[in-house]
Amino acid sequence: MSARLSKEPAPPNAKPASASRVIMTELVITEDTNSQGNIFGGRVMSLIDKAASVVALRHCHTQVATASVDSLTFLSAIRLGSIVVIEARLNAVFRSSMEVGVRVESEEVLTGERRHTTTAYVTMVSLDASGRPQQAPRLLVESEEDRRVEAEAGRRRDYRLRGRSEISRPRK
Repeated sequence: MSARLSKEPAPPNAKPASASRVIMTELVITEDTNSQGNIFGGRVMSLIDKAASVVALRHCHTQVATASVDSLTFLSAIRLGSIVVIEARLNAVFRSSMEVGVRVESEEVLTGERRHTTTAYVTMVSLDASGRPQQAPRLLVESEEDRRVEAEAGRRRDYRLRGRSEISRPRK
């Protein structure tokens, strides 16, 4: 773990992204694939949601809900018999919401070669016992990379919120 960037003491409930990082693996079997032998996009989306949920659960130690998935981009197919590797990390904490970045790779079983197949950004929300949003623990920024990722997440959040206000604006 890197040294903290700030000399100020960390807030008491702040946690580093490294404390909630997730790496999951799945073998692509026949029931996961379409007639071309490629994994269903919905199966990949389910794995992304599961990984993002585990990251948020580890960070908050509360119930969480998926608020949105954006920038879900399929770059290449994942074939039957491949290993799916899902890596997820907490990018930023806002108030009750958190952005989790998820990277999906396909690993060729015989060679070990990996190929980046999918990227997604998932917004998770920390919930209280009544199912209402509650304050999430702050993110402890430990490196320049953490700071960069957090700033990029903030820009994506601004974009999401602008888009939401455009959609909800009454039409004339």
